[in-house]
Parts: sequence; structure tokens; C-alpha cells
Amino acid sequence: MPTPFPRLLPVLLIALAWGPAPADAPDPARQAALETLLYQDCGSCHGMTLRGGLGPALSRSRMRAYDRDALAALILHGIPGTAMPGWAPLLGDADARWLADLLQRAAPQTP
Repeated sequence: MPTPFPRLLPVLLIALAWGPAPADAPDPARQAALETLLYQDCGSCHGMTLRGGLGPALSRSRMRAYDRDALAALILHGIPGTAMPGWAPLLGDADARWLADLLQRAAPQTP
């Protein structure tokens, strides 16, 4: 059985680089699951590298145009009238805030 350490290593390195996690941050295993969701599920529309596809690129500059809570609300509730679904049935508030933080700090730069 493979060890989960290789999958968690990027998450741990990010956490160390950015200092202590917010009090509401999900545990490392949940963070790894959220990162997988981001690149696989969100990536199915926004491109596997988040640089755009059917949906727009999730570039760092675009993500920083929102404050964290607004971006988390967008993740949870989607954008009515567009293909962007709300993820509230699968994600909690802390999950959405963690994803918003990740996107604002580590999303790809604009190509």
C-alpha cells in the first residue's frame, strides 16, 4: 500500500512557506483532498492547470480581485446563469475559504 506522504508533501511545503494555518483550516488530509478536487473537478472546466478551458483561467491576479470571503461564496454558491455550479453540497465554509486562500496565493500566474 503506497504511503500518502508524497501526496501531502506539496501541501506541507506550502503550509511551511506561508506560516501557520488559519484556525479554521482543514486538516492536512482534507487539504490534499481539496487540492485534488481543485485540479480535477474545477480543472475539468477551468483547465487542468487552471489556465483556462471551457471556463476562464483561474489566474492569481484574477483570484486576488476578490476578497477571500467573496471568492469562498462564489465557490460555495456558484454563479447563477452560468455553467459555474455551487459546491456547497460537497464543501463546507472552511473548505471554501481554504480553497480561496490557495487560489489567491498559489494559482498560476497569467500566461
